[in-house]
Amino acid sequence: MIQYSLKCAEGHSFDSWFQSAAAFDKLAAAGMVSCAICGSQKVEKAIMAPHVRPGRKSVSPSIDPDTDAASAQAGGASPQASVPAQVPEGVPGALSAPASEQEKALRELRRQVEENSDYVGKDFVSEARAMHLGDAPERAIHGEARLDEAKALIEDGVPVLPLPFGPTRKTN
Repeated sequence: MIQYSLKCAEGHSFDSWFQSAAAFDKLAAAGMVSCAICGSQKVEKAIMAPHVRPGRKSVSPSIDPDTDAASAQAGGASPQASVPAQVPEGVPGALSAPASEQEKALRELRRQVEENSDYVGKDFVSEARAMHLGDAPERAIHGEARLDEAKALIEDGVPVLPLPFGPTRKTN
């Protein structure tokens, strides 16, 4: 497994895990990697520092500055180098909170949609049409449709509205 720092075309930063570097490349090329904040599928790797876990016999957290300096001069690794840096809250790239009021509003919209409607995935067009024709009971749904399919629904009088984010995960 590998963790990448990612950035979307809208400038949102987030992290995600992938099975391998090749797996990321394959998923990104297939359009299956999307921004955790806005859903944009234009995502690329961001500059990141490597995260190296300390070995099983890691050095004690108490550090003697003289020993540490001597170790560094001798070409050894500093015990401090094996301690992962913590990203403080509010720093760009931290996932703890949205960076702006627009992102907060978008996150709240996503939460409301996901809590109050059923995700029907690729079946959105057939489900929406069936409800419009009375063949299925009406309910709040959200899902995925190609642009031409959405236009056809609108032309047929089916009330649909594009969402400013993609699905949280692919299920169909």
